[in-house]
Amino acid sequence: TLLWETLGKQFVEYEQMAQFLIPEDQQRRLLEFLPLFLKAWEQSAGAIVFPNIQLLASEVSKLLTKEIKRNLNGKPAEEARLALEQLLQQKGEAGDGHLLLKSVYLLSQTDLRTMWNIIGSGLPAALMQCLYLFFTIPLKKTSDDRETSEDDAQTQEMLVQLMLNIYKEEQGVEELLAADKLQSLIIATSSLWDQCSHSWKVPTGRVLRTISKAQTKTSIVHLQAGDCIKIAVQNLFTLADSLPACDVCEAASIVLCFVKDSYPVSSALLTEFENNDGYQLLLKILLRCESLQQNGDPYLDEILDMLTCLTTCGKTELKVSGNIVHPQLPHFDFEQTQSSGMTVKNLQPFQVLQSIFQRSNDQHLCGRILAAIGTIWAWDRVNFFLLEWTLQPINQFTDIIHFKPQPVQVQFFRLVESIVLDLSYVPHEILKKVQYLIKENIVPFCTLTALQCLLSMTQKDLLFSDIFRDSGLLGLLLALLRKEAKILRKSAGTHLPGLKEGPEKELNVVMLKMVAALTARSVRNTVVLKDYGMVPYVKIFLDDECYRSATLSILEQLSVISCEEYMSIIIGALCSSTQWELHLKLDLLKSLLRILESPKSHSAFRTCSGFNGLLSLLSDMEGALQDPPSGQWAAVGQNCILELVFYTLQGITAALYLDPVNSNFFQRNGLFEKMAEDLGSLGCFWTEGKRQIPVSLEKKRTFAEFLDAAFCSSEPFPVWLKNCIWILNFLDHMVKGTLHQESYFKERKPETGEESRDDQEAPQAQEEHPVAFKRRGNKLPASAYMLWGNPEEKVEMRDCTIVHPGAVCVMVRLLPKLYKEGHAQLSQEMQCALVDHIQSLVKSEKSRQVMCESGLLSTIITSCQDAFCSESHPLHLPLTRVFEKLASQAVEPHVLR
Repeated sequence: TLLWETLGKQFVEYEQMAQFLIPEDQQRRLLEFLPLFLKAWEQSAGAIVFPNIQLLASEVSKLLTKEIKRNLNGKPAEEARLALEQLLQQKGEAGDGHLLLKSVYLLSQTDLRTMWNIIGSGLPAALMQCLYLFFTIPLKKTSDDRETSEDDAQTQEMLVQLMLNIYKEEQGVEELLAADKLQSLIIATSSLWDQCSHSWKVPTGRVLRTISKAQTKTSIVHLQAGDCIKIAVQNLFTLADSLPACDVCEAASIVLCFVKDSYPVSSALLTEFENNDGYQLLLKILLRCESLQQNGDPYLDEILDMLTCLTTCGKTELKVSGNIVHPQLPHFDFEQTQSSGMTVKNLQPFQVLQSIFQRSNDQHLCGRILAAIGTIWAWDRVNFFLLEWTLQPINQFTDIIHFKPQPVQVQFFRLVESIVLDLSYVPHEILKKVQYLIKENIVPFCTLTALQCLLSMTQKDLLFSDIFRDSGLLGLLLALLRKEAKILRKSAGTHLPGLKEGPEKELNVVMLKMVAALTARSVRNTVVLKDYGMVPYVKIFLDDECYRSATLSILEQLSVISCEEYMSIIIGALCSSTQWELHLKLDLLKSLLRILESPKSHSAFRTCSGFNGLLSLLSDMEGALQDPPSGQWAAVGQNCILELVFYTLQGITAALYLDPVNSNFFQRNGLFEKMAEDLGSLGCFWTEGKRQIPVSLEKKRTFAEFLDAAFCSSEPFPVWLKNCIWILNFLDHMVKGTLHQESYFKERKPETGEESRDDQEAPQAQEEHPVAFKRRGNKLPASAYMLWGNPEEKVEMRDCTIVHPGAVCVMVRLLPKLYKEGHAQLSQEMQCALVDHIQSLVKSEKSRQVMCESGLLSTIITSCQDAFCSESHPLHLPLTRVFEKLASQAVEPHVLR
């Protein structure tokens, strides 16, 4: 602060003495003062505290202007250019010009009033003269060392930044007109671009763009009076034939800036540009830009952006009356479409964009034009209709899109998709052309992308199911899929080199997805599919995992009109699948579960031998859960096997749910006994006929505590017993009729880190269950107990409703098989826990009656004879209690006998 106060006093003294000094002494005193001013500025980190700053700015700017003019007067251009460079160079204490330049530069960054003083000094016109000479007169090669020096670069940047600060103000632009060099500089950029000073190209462009943004009526009249734009366009036509495309773009972008930026003030320059074939010039230049690098050029992008903006530069609104073709989406109403004001009023610049897209195959150029069209639509949704009902760009582009690079095709069809998704409009004419493109299939990738576009539309609204049926697209896709299905059927089990892969196979996938989308919630389209005789062909696609998801969706829609046919296909596919096609079985089971949610499907499931079909899946897995795994099962992860068991039992439970006919059928035909036999042969249950040796139990845990210990604690548990507990939990939920409502594997898989659909699991992964992946010694969160409930809750205290008593009989039949030599203590402890759990299930009178009628008494005697008849066996007492509870309900003597 003290330093600034001292400087303030010195400058007051300078003011008082200046009127008595001759100009030379006045200049010397000011130059002596400026180093102190700069030192104070540096020491105060750029903060200026100077009361007479406006006067100082005026004095320094006038002196700098005077020095510039002195070095210019009466000298040839080259000599004047060299003199200016020497003036502004830093030359130690003698660098008066540099000192003045730096001082004005710093003062130009303070406040607007100070800037006005600088502008009023005549400096804007003087600086424009400097810029013109620096740009038009390149230095000789002998001076290249000076041109590229670091000091010169700093001086150049300071000078350019000073001009930017001055010319961003309208007052600064009007003041520079006094030099009459603005028009000359613009014309020079359009004619001397290949001959000018290379180091001043970019700085000159920066300064001219700044001037362009601050144009006034005066400056526009000045440029118009000298035919500036007309001459520049003519010059650029000449340059466009000789210069590289990137250089022409850079020069043309400067001229176009003045045309575009001047329009809000006056349309004069735009009119001059249009009347002198300006758009033809841009078309010529842009078509030459195909040779530029893939990522384009910043000046090319700038020209495209300005062309896009010029589409809104017009005096009158375009009036078009299009014919809205129906049907349209319910919420579309063209009459209520409100204009935001950013509407297309000038079609000429858009015609340039349209012509370039039609004539060029350059990826960057075409992509930028599509982006520009999207931008214009985003400005105002009316713009789509204004353009499409006059120039029809999208309609015409559809005819040639297959010639364009693949990324351009993708971008184009996203644009078409946005017409529906963003504008809520159905462009029928465009969709007809897209459909024709699909039919011709000239370029498979283009066909694929087009079909994906239509798929997105179809998924948006049911209306498209009718539109694409009536247009013939559904019939076309069915015919193509029939052809592909025949090829697949012929090549089944072979690896022919002619089989389609890559884009063509992906096209089949999307065709199936499209048919699935068209039949979804559309009974009429599903009937069309059936009437075409497509059902036998559609099911052929089930074998390939790429096609399976969409194929199942189609078949699930078929179940709406013919559930028996759906069940026949799915059950047949399950039964005909090989022992190792686990993923096919899983997908079929999941589809089956979705259909079984409807009670109407239960009868069809039964009549199509659904129960026997699902139980056959369990039979096919005999020995699959052995520990260690043997044979081909060793290559299959046990998690996948357990998942298949889970979904199989889920399917059975779903078919039995609230269906007394199916429940009676399952019970009457002894299918619970068959289920127990199949589960017992999986390999984790004991199947040897040796007599179990009773042991005394050191501890006795509940069923829920076993669950916690097996999956959540650090206590080592054998794999076979974990698998047994897993299956018993499935059965426990089946007893309560809730197993089909669980989605444990589906929800848990993403968290386990397992690879999707990977049969070849790592050996260590085969040792673990889905619940075990994330905890190893840590307590599972409550949500992990979704299959068996909270172990903290006493199982004995629950009074569960028994929905499927036959599942309890299955648990009793598996009870003696919960054993393995070498684990006698643990085995019998688990058996006791299971018996106690069964006892808790028959706690109420109603549950005992239900269980008694299901034959649980005879099951206990026949399945657990050794334990039931031996008083020394640990299971004798709990089994006797269960028997006694049930016997109390056996009112009729023959039941008790």
